[in-house]
Amino acid sequence: MVNEESMLRLSIFFGVLVLMAIWQALSPRKVLIQGYKRWPANLGLIVIDSLVARVLLPAGAVGAAMWAEQHGVGVLPALGFSDVVTIMLAVIVLDLIIYLQHVLFHAAPMLWRLHQVHHADRDIDVTTGLRFHPIEIVISMLIKITAVAALGVPVLAVVIFEIILNAMAMFNHSNIRLPKMLDSVVRLLLVTPDVHRVHHSMIVRETNSNYGFNLSLWDRLFGTYRAQPEKGHDGVTIGLPEYQDKPTHRLGWMLKLPFK
Repeated sequence: MVNEESMLRLSIFFGVLVLMAIWQALSPRKVLIQGYKRWPANLGLIVIDSLVARVLLPAGAVGAAMWAEQHGVGVLPALGFSDVVTIMLAVIVLDLIIYLQHVLFHAAPMLWRLHQVHHADRDIDVTTGLRFHPIEIVISMLIKITAVAALGVPVLAVVIFEIILNAMAMFNHSNIRLPKMLDSVVRLLLVTPDVHRVHHSMIVRETNSNYGFNLSLWDRLFGTYRAQPEKGHDGVTIGLPEYQDKPTHRLGWMLKLPFK
C-alpha cells in the first residue's frame, strides 16, 4: 500500500510540476529577478528532502494511518460518521493543522531559522513551493504523523490530502497570471498565486499573513488574510530584506542558512 501510494503521489507530483512550469512560462505574472538559475538548487533540495524523509520516516503519514486503523485509535472513528464524511472532515482538519503549523514556523525563532530557507528565495515560482530545509521537512512530517495517529485519519484521506497539499503548494507558488475575475472567485475558497505571493513579500506584516496553502478559509477566520500587497503585485519585492544581496540561489547556502 505504501509503495503504491508513493508511486501515485510521484506521478501526480511530476505532472503538476510540468503543467505549472509550462503555464508560468506561457503566462507569467511577474518578471523574475534570478529566474531559472534558482532551479537546480531548488529542485536539488527536494531530492535531498525526499531521501532524508525516506530514510528517517519511511512509512510516513500513510504508515501512521495504517497503524491507527490496526489499533483502533483516533478521534474521528469514534464520531461514527460515514466513510465519506470522515474522509472529508479529515482532509479539512489536516489542512487546518498545516495552517497552524505554518504560523508556528513563523512565530518560533528556532523554527523560523529553518523556514526562512523557503522565504529567502528572491523570486516566487513553482520551484519555490518545493524549497524547504530537510530539517523542516522532518519536523513537518513528525507533526503530520502525530496528527494522523491521534485523529485516526483513514489511509485514503491521508493519500488525498498529501496529493492536494503538494499540488496546491506548486500551484499557489507558481508565477502564473490568472484572469482577475477568476482569481476573485477562486480565492473565496482556495489560496491562489496572487494570495500567496503576498506572503512572500519582503514587508514583514505581509510575510506574516496569508499562511494557508490550500483553503483560504483559515486566514479569513483567524484574521491573517491580506487581499493584496501594499505595493501591488508588480511592485512587491520577494524574499527577505537581510538576504537580498546573498547567494540565495545556491544549494550549499540554503543548507547552511539555519546554522549561521
